[in-house]
Amino acid sequence: MAWTDALVEFVEKSALLRETIKRRGDDEHYAARVDRMTKKLEALAAELEATEPQTANAIRTAWSRPVRSLAFRNAAHQKEQ
Repeated sequence: MAWTDALVEFVEKSALLRETIKRRGDDEHYAARVDRMTKKLEALAAELEATEPQTANAIRTAWSRPVRSLAFRNAAHQKEQ
């Protein structure tokens, strides 16, 4: 697995955790932490934009829409098989 795939999966899993926190009503308690994570991920994506635009886009998608990201990744995996 390439480092980009691993990074996108990590961001995706973190975003799914964030969604679980919201669903449980704990988002107010974790709001500052999630905000800091969002800023750091956006800074990382901005840095990667020049050299790795697809990775930057994948990181942004995985964070903002983790379910969509997971669905596309699963579809790509099924095509490979």
